[in-house]
Amino acid sequence: MDEQTPHKRRVRYSGTHPKRFQEKYKELNPEKYGDDVQRIIAKGNTPAGMHISIMVEEILGVLNIQSGEKGLDATLGYGGHTTAMLEKLQGKGHVYGLDIDPIEIVKTTERLRGKGFGEELFTPVHTNFANLATVAQDHGTMDFLLADLGVSSMQIDNPERGFSFKREGKLDLRLNPEQGISAAERLASVSMEELEGMFVENADEPLAYPIAKAVVKSRDRHPVQTTTDLKKIVESVVAKDKSINASQRELVVKKTCQRVFQALRIDVNQEYEVLHSFLEALPEAMSSGGRIAILTFHSGEDRLVKKAFKAGLQAGVYKEIAQDVVRPTAAECGRNPRATSTKLRWAIKE
Repeated sequence: MDEQTPHKRRVRYSGTHPKRFQEKYKELNPEKYGDDVQRIIAKGNTPAGMHISIMVEEILGVLNIQSGEKGLDATLGYGGHTTAMLEKLQGKGHVYGLDIDPIEIVKTTERLRGKGFGEELFTPVHTNFANLATVAQDHGTMDFLLADLGVSSMQIDNPERGFSFKREGKLDLRLNPEQGISAAERLASVSMEELEGMFVENADEPLAYPIAKAVVKSRDRHPVQTTTDLKKIVESVVAKDKSINASQRELVVKKTCQRVFQALRIDVNQEYEVLHSFLEALPEAMSSGGRIAILTFHSGEDRLVKKAFKAGLQAGVYKEIAQDVVRPTAAECGRNPRATSTKLRWAIKE
């Protein structure tokens, strides 16, 4: 009797609420397990490997897309906003989608092709949106444009990308893991003064000095290599701070980790420099009457966008800009807590 190869079963959920990213096979396959995914979304959670697009209706209202127009999603991500834009074109026109992430751009392109958006309607471009001027030279000016400056949930939830303190993984934080240095490498050489400044400038972190001091002090005996390593440093700093009530420590650790990881991510990906280059190139990339919508997620980004739009209005580059930010509704924030900090600003080219 021939020896049979033992049957290998797919890894199943450990219990009813799997914690490991790799175990969440239903969430990672929404086409097959749509009902399960919808139940997760209905509870206000984001399924693993997915990204729930924010303020879609508000963005479509600003962009006022007409059939036959040409537009750009400067931050393709999961492709939710792009899908909504393509649907508005009603089969005529074109949308270009930029993404620096070599992993997600392939997945999203396949997803959009599967929805019927062929090469005649959608073109992916693997580049940073800082290169907007080059994109406009190659493909012409745009009638509408969206930039969603948030990090996609697919990146946050995957422990291999090292974006979240909630999951053990290498401390990477790069949007393109094939370029530049990781956050762990950055922390291995940065001076204490520069690190403190990074935490203050990129995240307004109140504990910037003691955390920077603790990171540098720990390097000789225990270099910061993982997300958990950095979280433990934050926990130790918070625990030593006598002004923080013991009952509040868990919440303070959470908020502090969010700011520290944000500050590092901004630094590693040079996000302010990228945004500055993008905003500088934006007017020349738009057709006359072109509509622009930008979603920001923290005050530093919003200040840069507000300043650029105001300067453009005064210079006669834009004929109209948002006088105030548009925020997501309470209902949307309830459905998707990651929308809570979102701000939408818009502008219309002269």
